[in-house]
Amino acid sequence: MSRHPIPLFWRLFVPNATVLGVACAVLIVEPANGRVAALVGGLTMMLAVNLLLMRRAVTPLTRLTALMRRVDPLHPGERIPLLGPSSEVTVLVEAFNEMLDRLEAERRDSGLRALSEREGERRRLADELHDQIGQTLTAIALQVGRLLDRTPPELHDETIAVRQTILATIDDVRTLARQLRPEALDALGLAPALTNLVERLAEQTGMRFARNLDRQLPPLGADAELVVYRVAQEAMTNAIRHAGATTIWISLHSTGGAVTLEIADDGRGITECSGDGSGLRTMRERALTIGAELAIGARGDRGTSVRLAVKAEEP
Repeated sequence: MSRHPIPLFWRLFVPNATVLGVACAVLIVEPANGRVAALVGGLTMMLAVNLLLMRRAVTPLTRLTALMRRVDPLHPGERIPLLGPSSEVTVLVEAFNEMLDRLEAERRDSGLRALSEREGERRRLADELHDQIGQTLTAIALQVGRLLDRTPPELHDETIAVRQTILATIDDVRTLARQLRPEALDALGLAPALTNLVERLAEQTGMRFARNLDRQLPPLGADAELVVYRVAQEAMTNAIRHAGATTIWISLHSTGGAVTLEIADDGRGITECSGDGSGLRTMRERALTIGAELAIGARGDRGTSVRLAVKAEEP
């Protein structure tokens, strides 16, 4: 783009002045002399040419206004093409596109920081649940077990019930700790962690799962692996809670230097699903933090499909 674009004022003034000058010249050379048809025809031509030139000059502004109204932070990347000669309008369009670049970059950075802080807090809570509350409850359960031999017969059943309640609470604490921070992801990697998640959900819900998880994947960063895991967790939870699905398909594979997660179900579909949009919005926000591509839509005639593509790290 040139350093001195043609100002919008002159782009509007010069064509209008040219059209008026040509019209005056025609009337001087061949006066209308009462010929109304000639005057009307000349006026119509002037208006048509003026309309064409004005529309050409302000079209970028119209496009800019339309884009500003439909910009969605959850669907980044849309920009206005720089068409036409350099002018104040094209400079404005270029500045707006650059502003979107900066805003989207800052949103990704702030989202990644928030993700790291949130997961750090989850890790801390999971450790406290496991190491402090879990161990304390285990010690109490052992103490109650030792008291069984000295408990009066009339209190024996109640003591056993208390012990069983404590053991059940220990299991709940461990489950909550796993939900807060997947231990398998840190210890074993992405594919084994997803396998563990699917097996746990199948056991808890009785849902039928079909999985195809490739363990030979290109390397992903820790944040990217966590986002893939959380998106899979959210997508399967939505299918179980809201879609009325009976079968969930989950696939993890690599294509073209990217790791792709695909989850589909045979439920009611995204348009009829009773869950609100918060889960879908959370998945989109997570994908944005690592620059991943997320597509959510209908699966044929029935069900929902979620596809997440994450670029692998450079070797």
